[in-house]
Amino acid sequence: MALLRRRARRGQEDGVRDDPLDAAQERRVRAVLALGGVPQADLPDGVQQVRLRLLERTASGREAPRDVSAWAAVVASNLAMDWHRARRRQDRLGERLAALRQTDHPRDEDTSVLSLAVAQGLDELPDAQRQVLVLRFYADLPVRGIAEELGIPEGTVKSRLHTAVRALRARLHEDEVV
Repeated sequence: MALLRRRARRGQEDGVRDDPLDAAQERRVRAVLALGGVPQADLPDGVQQVRLRLLERTASGREAPRDVSAWAAVVASNLAMDWHRARRRQDRLGERLAALRQTDHPRDEDTSVLSLAVAQGLDELPDAQRQVLVLRFYADLPVRGIAEELGIPEGTVKSRLHTAVRALRARLHEDEVV
């Protein structure tokens, strides 16, 4: 901890902050991420996440890890697992959306106009409302599942859904689509 504080003070005096990871530690973090299955293109982001967590830990006043190299490797391993979890969630969502697209729906002019109007209405919604609406009605996730995935209370999901549906309905009536 004292070493990190000295480095931080020295960096402030010089106007440049020292990197909390030395070159060997960075190579080790990259190796752990790569062996954990993180694609090459995402490795720099993973290394930055490890740096950020180390800096946050130091800034919060917690004791610095005894072995920064080992700590960084564990954090990198956890990041690799998180990357895979996020990737699986994204793949499942993509599969569900693809399955919805593959169902045979009559493609007439009315359906196309409605689809376009809904897409435009979704684009106008705030991100949080659009997210819960898509997860609920397009990905067919239950309110509880959405709340768990997003880490927010069920009541918040319900409130956002209500507001989003009301806004989308108003938009469709305004455009005289429905």
